Amino acid sequence: MKNITKSLIALLALVAVSCNVEDVQDRPVIEAVTAPVLTAPQSGTAYVLSPDAAANQAERFTWASADFGGSVVVNYEVQIDKKGNAFKTPQELGTAKSQNQVSVSVEKMNGAVLSLGATPFAPGDFEVRVKSTVGTETQYSNVTGIVVTPYTTETPKLWIPGGYQKASGYGNDWTPSSAPTLIAEGYGKTAFDGYVYFAAAAEYLLTPASNFDNKYTKGATAGTILYNGSDNLKIDAAGYYRIKADTDPKKLTISTLKTTWGIIGNATPGGWDTDTPMTYDPATKKWTVTVTLTAQSAPDNGLKFRANNNWDLNYGDTGANGTLEEGGTNIGTTAGKFLITLDLSNPRNYTYTMVKQ
Repeated sequence: MKNITKSLIALLALVAVSCNVEDVQDRPVIEAVTAPVLTAPQSGTAYVLSPDAAANQAERFTWASADFGGSVVVNYEVQIDKKGNAFKTPQELGTAKSQNQVSVSVEKMNGAVLSLGATPFAPGDFEVRVKSTVGTETQYSNVTGIVVTPYTTETPKLWIPGGYQKASGYGNDWTPSSAPTLIAEGYGKTAFDGYVYFAAAAEYLLTPASNFDNKYTKGATAGTILYNGSDNLKIDAAGYYRIKADTDPKKLTISTLKTTWGIIGNATPGGWDTDTPMTYDPATKKWTVTVTLTAQSAPDNGLKFRANNNWDLNYGDTGANGTLEEGGTNIGTTAGKFLITLDLSNPRNYTYTMVKQ
């Protein structure tokens, strides 16, 4: 019995050694032989992404296979990064195993470029490549440059950094993070609006993000702007300005209107003929006036806020909720002495208060 047991143990040991040797002999040697070759998209391909097409395919990336010296499973990853960043912070667009293509959706590409700091609704330069991996061996494809214009469902803003900021109460000069902003009508819109105080004549820019990566500058003709031009925009005199800009590439317009503000209406001392002027405070960024009003009922009577002593620009309160609308309904009043405050510092969210004294 002992001899039989010893024989079985020896036989099993021989089989085990034989299997291990064969496994080693049959195991492929992994080595980086040939890198993958990215074949699509072509260099310079431009993508204008839209939330309406979020689920659609933005691009089908294709490549020629990498060679790792044998029949092995190759893991592929399509990567994207900002142009010139040498793929220090790559974002993944898609992955595949031993396949030569991957479909990337609009939503996926949009999220990737936004993560890389892209400016919504503005074209940006990016680079893509394919990473191939087997075990610890990695090979990268050629790099292809593309242009991507991403979107956001947030309402776009324009920052207004310039040499006026410190004197005007907006932090340090040429600091986008503390600069006032203009805001669009909604996501995907290009018409911006807002108010800015300039303590003196000054130069400024419009930036689509809180940095100087991209900017809108002075255009070739009056009332126009230029994307990433070289000349600063200018305000010629101190004042409180309404600034409107349209960044639609087919328009690229800007207008600046110097304003002073007052109240007018049959509830005010001047009636409907004469404005009662308000005073601007750079510290609070609000206009105020203390005035005695008479009782008047909206919508036919009351008061409104009016710029420059004419009706070209005026605000009322259509919903009687403290929020102003351009050309809105008269504001009803009660009799007494009031501190009236007009706040135009939050673009497209203009408000007022009337506090009895």
